[in-house]
Amino acid sequence: MTTETVADAPPARSRQMEMYGRAKQRLPGGTDSNFRAWGEDTIYVDRGLGGLVWDLDGNEFVDLRMGYGPVILGHGDARVDDHVADRMRRGVSFSLTSEDEVTAVELICELTFCDMARLTVSGTEATMHAMRLARGFTGRDKVVKFEGQYHGVHDYALISVLPTDVTELGDRDDPVRLAWGRGIPRAITETVIPCPFNDLDTLRRIFEREGEEIAAVIIEPLLGNAQGILPREGFLDGVRRMTQEFGALLIFDEVKTGFRLARGGAAELFGITPDLATYAKAMGNGYPAAAFGGRADVMNLLPEHVSHGGTYAGNRVAAAAATKVLSIIRDTDVLESLSRTGRRIQDGLAPVVERHGLPYVFTGHPAMFGIMFAEQLPADYRGWAETDHDLYDAVAVGMMSRGAMPEPDSREPWFMCEAHAEGDLVDRAISAFEGALADALEASARS
Repeated sequence: MTTETVADAPPARSRQMEMYGRAKQRLPGGTDSNFRAWGEDTIYVDRGLGGLVWDLDGNEFVDLRMGYGPVILGHGDARVDDHVADRMRRGVSFSLTSEDEVTAVELICELTFCDMARLTVSGTEATMHAMRLARGFTGRDKVVKFEGQYHGVHDYALISVLPTDVTELGDRDDPVRLAWGRGIPRAITETVIPCPFNDLDTLRRIFEREGEEIAAVIIEPLLGNAQGILPREGFLDGVRRMTQEFGALLIFDEVKTGFRLARGGAAELFGITPDLATYAKAMGNGYPAAAFGGRADVMNLLPEHVSHGGTYAGNRVAAAAATKVLSIIRDTDVLESLSRTGRRIQDGLAPVVERHGLPYVFTGHPAMFGIMFAEQLPADYRGWAETDHDLYDAVAVGMMSRGAMPEPDSREPWFMCEAHAEGDLVDRAISAFEGALADALEASARS
């Protein structure tokens, strides 16, 4: 379906256009991340509070992006911000260890399967170090990852990530090692082996062919960059058993799912214990907190045998934020609240789509879910490409004209925060979807 978005009264953008003109003179694309470089549609934010965000022109939105997932409580949460501000007054960055980081890691280990963990400042760093640890522990060089999964922006992660044309991924029985962009050495692409998600047969062929060289399988337990496509029954257990059979480690990338789907993350939700895991996003409620951890025998390769460091690793701001956020997650029903809110929104969206007679499926977990215009649930990233993502993208853009802001890309889930349960935010999100869908279908009918 080819669509264009209809908006009766587009939000004012004069200040943002002025900022875009200024920013692109010094910032490539006018922003600090390729993922939010939307040309003249680039959004420049002014502030956020709870489940709301305002752009530079004063337009107010129900925020369904939540910074790609970190803001699990809500923008400007006083419990976290007040604690961080208090701790900051004692100094921020020493490159020495503080009680804040010890407490943060103790909480990570209390909530998850991890015996030990270390802090970093981004999910990219966390997955990079976890992969290095796995190679150091096994003495092998190769890592298997799944198509459509995003593990950060280091070279070893940028293989077979998000092509719009999935034919570039090659034959599903022997996928192409597709580098995302220039600058990734060919030698690195040869150490990363892609596999379709939910496909144990292809994974076994990979292990039978290259198993003696495979250090680890890294996996998001659900496809966080394909609207949260879920693992089929038995898939994660099959991956776990296969890694054990061939002497490889299993790394769960819980940067998006950790401390969101359950207190112990996706590992707890699905009942699978990996060897290593990575965490970020929700553990800081927007502060740059991240970690990697796992089995003691693997983690104890640090500090003598595997390199890990960072001037800002364990800095007081991030560690204090993580300590407070993880305490809230442990001691309150915040995660149950997220799920209730997600289900309320789904219950509101479903009849809207059904009135138009469109096929649809909900994907993911209520705390980070997607809606796809498709007859049945896709099993993998290649299946996502067969959904009507053009219609979804048009609806997402149209929702912004109506005061709600999902990511304008059908691969990104809607992220819930605790503050979404307040006031009329759920109703406003549903209403924006209803109007945007009607607009998109009207535009399609005219084209």
